[in-house]
Amino acid sequence: MVLAQAAEWTSPYVDYHALAPEIILGAVVCIVLVVDLFLDERNRWATSTIAGLGLLISLVPIVTLAVDGADRVMFDGAYVVDNFALVLKALFLLTGYVVVLLSTTYVEEGDYYQGEYYFLLLSSVLGMVMMSSSRDLVSIFVALELLSIPAYMLAAWRKRDTKSNEAGMKYFLLGVFASAVMLYGMSLLYGVSGSTLLTSINEALEENAPVTTLAIVFVLAGFAFKVSAVPFHTWAPDTYEGAPTPITAFLSVGSKAAGFVALLSLLYIGLANGKDVWEPMFFVLSLLTMTIGNVLALRQHNIVRMLAYSSISQGGFILMPLAVIGSNAQAQEESLQAVVTYLVVYAAMQLGAFAVVLAVARKTRSGEISSYGGLFGYAPGLAVAMTIFLASLAGIPPLAGWVAKLGVFRAVLAEGGWFGGILAVAGAVNSVVALAYYARVMREMWMEEAPDGDTSPISVPQPLVAALGLTVVATVAIGVVPQIVLRYGDLGTFSFGG
Repeated sequence: MVLAQAAEWTSPYVDYHALAPEIILGAVVCIVLVVDLFLDERNRWATSTIAGLGLLISLVPIVTLAVDGADRVMFDGAYVVDNFALVLKALFLLTGYVVVLLSTTYVEEGDYYQGEYYFLLLSSVLGMVMMSSSRDLVSIFVALELLSIPAYMLAAWRKRDTKSNEAGMKYFLLGVFASAVMLYGMSLLYGVSGSTLLTSINEALEENAPVTTLAIVFVLAGFAFKVSAVPFHTWAPDTYEGAPTPITAFLSVGSKAAGFVALLSLLYIGLANGKDVWEPMFFVLSLLTMTIGNVLALRQHNIVRMLAYSSISQGGFILMPLAVIGSNAQAQEESLQAVVTYLVVYAAMQLGAFAVVLAVARKTRSGEISSYGGLFGYAPGLAVAMTIFLASLAGIPPLAGWVAKLGVFRAVLAEGGWFGGILAVAGAVNSVVALAYYARVMREMWMEEAPDGDTSPISVPQPLVAALGLTVVATVAIGVVPQIVLRYGDLGTFSFGG
């Protein structure tokens, strides 16, 4: 009997070409950890070089897979590599590369342990890359914990700084609680469907029941924490302020985007038949997140905390299309395209803003908005770059932000109904409110005097210059030629929807 069962067993299908980005990135993680053991203090810069090159090399199989164009399904549908996954994998790898550029000088000058830093950063990026292809509850949860656990440690990386310790502890405790809530919801979904595959779960949801509603609410509440949606946002401002600035940029872009990717997989594949439960939930979350995030951002005097609340508000805009996905395929595709496009645009402008924050802090040693006074007088390049990023975050044409905001407004209005109308009005009002605190920083840079009368120029390291160049070009180019990013949004939508 045992021999007969063994004869029937076959090993799972593994497509090594499809898994090449993960395999390469996993190898780079190991190389960084081993190489660091043999480097002395003078040569620790090599770990950042290896990390950056590894991320770029991991992009190569993504290009070859995109050229091939075939969807690849492994592990009985639990892991899928399609156009949607490829677009998001590329986004995460490029985000990781820019964060490495932001980190290089910061870590070298801060007397931090570099090898472990890049080991944890790359491990978190690997979790994000895996998240893009995960199509069942187990792989989603494993990917989520792989990206989250290193992030908890990175948030507390400045070990002798009490704010950093507080940031890491708050992020860890609240993150573990959110994961427990989400895992309980996943266990209920498994109990209802008898499967962890998202497609099987969706079929089981056709017969709605109270336990199904409870499961959906618990799972989505857990992911609402990951994307810092109100009222699950309380960890974000303190964590962002206390964490090392490159990690703050990483959390506000990479971690948030990974949470939205998991949400998209769940909503469009696993919980599509539970729309009656989660659409009203996202309607409330979107309104609260964009409004409260903006109101609290108005009160901030520290630019990192301002960008933290701005990030919360931006998450509210990304949630807008999820509240009115609609029943027809075209509306669903428009909603998904709007979210993917917003994630790509948001990554460029948010990473760029933090690159300027890092550059300015090298001279001012302050995070106060008042420390940006007179920036145009002694660092005109940084002032212009920051103006571009802030104007883009506000949605001012012809920068990338207007393309992202136009997409979400089109998505919520296309379906119609009072849900869409209310969200559109709220989004328009919040866009105006956001301009107020972005303009406050612009006024300091362009119209005020330097606070200490010190107008000596700022020395910007080459890695920061490269990060600024990449993000400025992306922010301007996407705004002027929106087809650049809309094409990727289309790829993600149509492949994913199919």
